[in-house]
Amino acid sequence: MTDQTKIAVIGCGVWGRNIIRNTAELGALAAVIDIDMARATDFANQFDCDALSLQDALQRDDISGLMIATDAATHCQIATTALQAGKHVFIEKPMAMSLAEATTIQTQADSHNKQVMIGHLIRYHPAFQALEAEVKQGRIGAIRHIQANRLAMGRIRSTESVLYDLCPHDLSLILALTENEPHKIFCHGLSHMTAGLADFLSTSLIFEGNITASMHTSWLSPIKEHRLTVTGKIGSLVFDDTRPWAEKLCLYRDHIEQDGTYFAIERRVPEFITVRQDEPLKSEVSTFISTCQSGRPAPTNAAEGVRVQSVLEQMSKMCEGVK
Repeated sequence: MTDQTKIAVIGCGVWGRNIIRNTAELGALAAVIDIDMARATDFANQFDCDALSLQDALQRDDISGLMIATDAATHCQIATTALQAGKHVFIEKPMAMSLAEATTIQTQADSHNKQVMIGHLIRYHPAFQALEAEVKQGRIGAIRHIQANRLAMGRIRSTESVLYDLCPHDLSLILALTENEPHKIFCHGLSHMTAGLADFLSTSLIFEGNITASMHTSWLSPIKEHRLTVTGKIGSLVFDDTRPWAEKLCLYRDHIEQDGTYFAIERRVPEFITVRQDEPLKSEVSTFISTCQSGRPAPTNAAEGVRVQSVLEQMSKMCEGVK
């Protein structure tokens, strides 16, 4: 499948290593790029590919796509340069650090007839894809509320808040499920590690049709929680990524009925939904390879990235001057 599709990856950091590994396992890795050429050479030796400068990689006719796993502040410049060189581009989240930058990337992609794919990884998780299918099939009825909790004692950054590091994942999931953008956004952040950069974040979103969503986000929690709960009119689906594969997706069909001034609740036995066991990152990288081959947009394409960036920007303005 990948004989005619070769990819270069820029950024040999913690997450870049994972992208490089998966691209190599799929037979599509042509080159690695890093500001530290010694590190790039080490990776090239490990994964049997070339270590190149960005300019050299973009001049290679056999390389059809560039995967960007560098600091977020560099995404716009690298992406637009690659698009102008005629390459398809994958950008690890966040797409950019502002809506203006994200729009610039989309405009360049359109003008050069190239695809941009954003690394909203959880969209490619089998459990989320199964949840999305269950929702579309009406298993829980019309969506009422979506709750996304992403908490952990994570990699705390001094140059980027949880808003740009963690929230893009859950925003992508929420916008995919609602198939809409919120018309009201409420966001409040708190900072304890780096002044002005939120490490605790609470967000509420309101959509047409009285659909609501909430996000609780932090990288200072001693307990890891990666959970998405979608509550519908006749049931709820819970995707808990900390659970074993057989328990990652659960359907609740509890019955609620008004009884005078109270509501009677009938609890029913939860049902675990079978989910195929695939590595989400491998699925994501495979999707980008297919996008390079076909020229067709990925689910997390440039337009989707701009929608997520638009919400992030509104959230960011509400958190300005966070203490």
